[in-house]
Amino acid sequence: MPQNQQGHKKKKHHKHHHQDKNNNNASTSGDSGTEISSIGSWESSSDSDKRNNNTNLPYSIGFSPIMGRYLVAGRDLKPGDIIIQDNTLTIGPSVDGGMVCLGCYIPLSIQTPKCLGCGWPMCSTKCPGYREKFGHGGTECSILREKRLADTLEKFQGMSEMKQIYECILPLRCLLLRDSDPKRWAILMDMESHNAVRRKLPILWNRNQDVIVNRIRNSWGLKQFSEDEIHTVCGIIEVNCFEVGHNESRARALYPSAFLLAHDCRPNTTHTDHPVTHELHIRATTPIPKGETITLTYAYTLQGTLKRREHLQEGKFFWCCCQRCTDPTEFGTYSSALSCPKCTKGAIIATEPLNQAADWKCRDCGYSVSAKAMNILVDRIFEELEATDVNSIENLEEFLEKYRNVLHPNHYLSISAKYSLCQLYGKFEGYLIRDLSAKDLKRKETYCRDVLRVVDHLEPGMSRLRGVIMYELHAPIMIQATRQYESKDINGEELRKRLMEVYHLLKDSEAILAIEPEGSQEQTMAWAAKFALQRLKKSLMKIK
Repeated sequence: MPQNQQGHKKKKHHKHHHQDKNNNNASTSGDSGTEISSIGSWESSSDSDKRNNNTNLPYSIGFSPIMGRYLVAGRDLKPGDIIIQDNTLTIGPSVDGGMVCLGCYIPLSIQTPKCLGCGWPMCSTKCPGYREKFGHGGTECSILREKRLADTLEKFQGMSEMKQIYECILPLRCLLLRDSDPKRWAILMDMESHNAVRRKLPILWNRNQDVIVNRIRNSWGLKQFSEDEIHTVCGIIEVNCFEVGHNESRARALYPSAFLLAHDCRPNTTHTDHPVTHELHIRATTPIPKGETITLTYAYTLQGTLKRREHLQEGKFFWCCCQRCTDPTEFGTYSSALSCPKCTKGAIIATEPLNQAADWKCRDCGYSVSAKAMNILVDRIFEELEATDVNSIENLEEFLEKYRNVLHPNHYLSISAKYSLCQLYGKFEGYLIRDLSAKDLKRKETYCRDVLRVVDHLEPGMSRLRGVIMYELHAPIMIQATRQYESKDINGEELRKRLMEVYHLLKDSEAILAIEPEGSQEQTMAWAAKFALQRLKKSLMKIK
């Protein structure tokens, strides 16, 4: 469900073999034989020349035969500490967009201003990304003008071809670095492309050949770039890029340091990007002791192990073996578990979590089901959830009721629906927060607590998801407590106790969400939490 991952962007990046140039690899467990290396010039961040000589960096580079290169904490890191600040190495439109501005990546219509140099559609010649490295740069403009590539946009056949044309922009920008900026090209070439693995995937390889390689070399006439170079760039993008952007703007970006972050399905960092320049900030979400691996997740944390590992293998070319993937209970959350139809009390979980084909079995009565049957059932339920109107409280409630005895209460599909309901109750006509009945307020509170319990295990600490849920949770607790106090159902002491919980929820939520980019929904939520805290402090002083 699109709403379920709102504000929860994922890095598109990974490596896996013991022969990888870099880490961003299998997972963070089992890295015997680790060595810590010094910082090299390819590590560069926004101020690379100065930083390369800085021995006080918050991280060092580790190496192991299994993981390749990866980042480890150079000192004890606290939640909220900035670990990496990276300017974009290169950036371009996302894969699934249509016509967008090449400077800021917002959607455009056919009738739109054109770049004065090359004639390519832009939002405006005053676009903040016009003639900038993080947007429509001069070298690119010259190539597009020389080859008259804007003409191809006028001849495209349908939206599918339009998307393919824009998909080629980021590979083109990468290729142009070869001659225009050898230093940045060298950093790019230091990233893993997984060409050997990708060549064995004919659907992926042949699509890149048809959509990107042939278009750049043949349709656009840029023969100076070999097929191998273009395929390598495609692989580097697939393995290492981040999805960035805010509101309507969507893009893919490569960064000179962040690509070394290792994957883990319970990460200890989060990342944000600047709404204009897309400078990337990597922050610690939990305490990271000196020497511990610094991790980011390339998968959706609110997804079960079978699907999460499948996604990582197909998109990042490795089977994850992290601690969460190894644990059939997923840190006690039972995020993939089904309710047992035989004993009705037990949870059906994987017998071998790292074996996609292994049977699943009830922990209480031993009832067994094949992985194939599990996948068929979960896929069917997922498709039903995807088809559900995400703005309909009634439809989502019906979904939860329908599968109440099929899915474990913490199953990721149930949690997904509950997360949507956390955000819907209190915000839609007929369900505005001050108008909610006692029953609906309790329902919102329950759903928020259900989701928060799971997220506390899977995205602990200062994660964006926790910040959003805690903000959603404060309102039903506060309103219920206030109403019950006014009706004399609770006394002042109990009211103070409940409002202190609200205080801590708002305080933590504001601390987490205040670091989100300016103009984002999360930062707006942080401001709301801040003002609510100020009012709450005054209210607490009046309680006797």
